[in-house]
Amino acid sequence: MTNHIPEYSEKKAIQNKVVELFKKMGYKYISEQENKDLRNNNLKNVVLKDILKSQLIKINSYEYKGQKYKFSEQSINNAINDLDVDLGEGLITTSEKIYKKLISGEAYTEKLKDGSKKSYTINYIDWENPENNTYHFTEEYSVEKQDLTGIKKTKRPDIVVFINGIPLGIIELKKDSVKISEGIKQIINYQNDKNIPHLFKYSQIVMAGNNNEVKYATTGTALNFWSIWNEENTEIYEELDKLITDRTITKLDKNIYSLFNKNRFMELIRSYILFDGRIKKIARYQQYFAIKEALKNINKFDKFGKRKGGLIWHTQGSGKSLTMVLLAKELNRTIPNSKIIIITDRIHLDKQIKNTFNNAGFKGNVVRAYSGNKLTDLLKEGKSSVITTVINKFDNAMNKKLVINYSNIFVMVDESHRTQYGELHNKMKYVLPNACYIGFTGTPLMKKDKNGFYKTGTLSGVRTRAGYIKGKNKSLYPYIIMINQHQFTLYLDLLNQHFAIFMPLLLKFMIKL
Repeated sequence: MTNHIPEYSEKKAIQNKVVELFKKMGYKYISEQENKDLRNNNLKNVVLKDILKSQLIKINSYEYKGQKYKFSEQSINNAINDLDVDLGEGLITTSEKIYKKLISGEAYTEKLKDGSKKSYTINYIDWENPENNTYHFTEEYSVEKQDLTGIKKTKRPDIVVFINGIPLGIIELKKDSVKISEGIKQIINYQNDKNIPHLFKYSQIVMAGNNNEVKYATTGTALNFWSIWNEENTEIYEELDKLITDRTITKLDKNIYSLFNKNRFMELIRSYILFDGRIKKIARYQQYFAIKEALKNINKFDKFGKRKGGLIWHTQGSGKSLTMVLLAKELNRTIPNSKIIIITDRIHLDKQIKNTFNNAGFKGNVVRAYSGNKLTDLLKEGKSSVITTVINKFDNAMNKKLVINYSNIFVMVDESHRTQYGELHNKMKYVLPNACYIGFTGTPLMKKDKNGFYKTGTLSGVRTRAGYIKGKNKSLYPYIIMINQHQFTLYLDLLNQHFAIFMPLLLKFMIKL
């Protein structure tokens, strides 16, 4: 007689392993009963308000006339209540409003000792000092539905992850014989107006998986846009090896550790999520690692004090614009007084890229230099954080002998294979000699080259490579390549003056892969 493990028991065994992993990752465990007690058995509540209140008091203070003060209880209570944004404008709009509060905090007026009043910011998360936050998780998190007319009154995600009592991560688990698309559909269904969107308005990373297959997304992500995660640097798993010593490490373990170890979880939420119009997006792993590598390179300087530039290559439709916006977002955050100039070679692309940046959170900070005179004026002013323009507009600035030596200017060149050499490029370099140049391209290979690329089989699985391409002048061009069946992403150092030589070398190199 064959022993049969009940479906619930098999799934529960997977869930128990996940629970143990989160504990080993330093998260505090809250049992199913405790998560109800913390909400006073009001299952419509999804934020653990006692924990949040304690944390808001702990991590926030303001300074006035050289002395530090704690916020009033009224301000703390207002901050808690204001985070619970009403869903009246829809899930994604609500989620965006909450996200902005999580990232930037909210200002509240304090009555000062001398009788005056002044506004100060209360932060929900201490981004600068992650150790000051509290990290909890729970299982079987019952949440009361919006629509109570049916027989079933609640929905119950398997794992919910909290920072400072705010539910920011949600995981749905399946047994190995069940396709994870079932878990994905379940999470999508949870977000339905009648179910528990009031939980998902807070969520930033959602995941569905079993031991063998895992995908992740964010609030509102459609089924077809859920992504896999693969580590470019597998050294991260050396830490996982230390945590799990009594059993075989699964793909689920690896993905949970990759996305939910405290530092990465915080980083992804803060820097790799954005709202593109009415769509919430989270970076794919290729974009994440390409941006990380770009940032690392940008913070290197040559002997003349110039930052190193680079190229990021995507296949068409693989998120080039998103990568540009996410990189710009990080540059603005990490480099004080940075200026970003987006260069295209066509007017319609210039309009398009401005709209992309506006939709993705830069609205009010993006100015389009539609003429040479406008570009010259904007460069002289140095006020706008993001400027978009067409490359031929540099004619005017060069004719006026304008030279901007500021080193914290980052020039992002869209479709850079068309503009990164020749007379137009030289004029841009004349005006901005110390700028950091970052090229982006999504141009596909020629058909015969693409076929040769596919024949090698490199797109059948994930592959990461690093090394050098040798130019005719024996110069070495470092590169990093990340490939999977959906996307090709490349980051490499650019020697701008040799770009025309470099591009045909790259094409030949890719065929050999």
